[in-house]
Amino acid sequence: MSRSGDPDLLKRISDATEKAVRDAEIYLPDDVKARLTEALKMESVVVAKQELKNILENICLAEERSAPLCQDTGIPVLYITVPYGMTWTPEMEEAVFTGIQNATEHIPLRPNLVDPLSRENTKTNTGLSMPPVHVKQGERFTITALPKGAGSENVSRIRMMNPSDKGNIPKFVVETMLEAGGRPCPPVILGVGIGGTFDVAASLAKEALLEPVDMMTDYEQEICDQVNQLGIGPMGLGGDTTCLAVKIKTAGCHTASLPVAVNIQCWAARRATVEVLL
Repeated sequence: MSRSGDPDLLKRISDATEKAVRDAEIYLPDDVKARLTEALKMESVVVAKQELKNILENICLAEERSAPLCQDTGIPVLYITVPYGMTWTPEMEEAVFTGIQNATEHIPLRPNLVDPLSRENTKTNTGLSMPPVHVKQGERFTITALPKGAGSENVSRIRMMNPSDKGNIPKFVVETMLEAGGRPCPPVILGVGIGGTFDVAASLAKEALLEPVDMMTDYEQEICDQVNQLGIGPMGLGGDTTCLAVKIKTAGCHTASLPVAVNIQCWAARRATVEVLL
């Protein structure tokens, strides 16, 4: 099934992309807000409690004013599911880019996308083989936006471990956050990718940030607890809550390798999904 030339469908793809980005930039997901509220209740350090109150007030103001949660509106990473039997086409991808361009103008978003060497800004958050668009098949036609700011992206890491280092994965995650300190605007969510190849591990770590944060496995909780023992605290000013959640995704890997990636997300863990009606 291909409707790549259907102008109405392309317009709906563009509009859905713009709405997904808008919703992600302005409205923090309920599960993330719940974790921040819980952190405030549990926090014992006075300065940390005030910082968490400031964060929660910021969330309310963004909703009231229909304004982005953070001045760094990031680069939108797009995850798209298309119904089984539908062909994803270049025209559809171009419609997604149009949606990003419209979002940049209308929300508005800060134009963040630049050439890596000349640093010339495209002014549209599109171009130069960006933004990333990941497409897979699913039951519905959905567009998910994951805006990713530079503060947390810049302190993310990947390591090609030896298989015998499996027990050191938690240590690597904790060390990554220790080195990051307050730069990624904690409390953070840590997406961890284990396995695959060098590039797959990084993709898994980012995809893990799409997962709900209202529950963790025992392994994820163990790592989260270790990170919180660092005492970095909200905005790096000290406190009980450095990490709201750890989310892990895995894939098979070569018998001689163990890729591990950590993609850090700030407290503004922005994501939103919009369905394209067919």
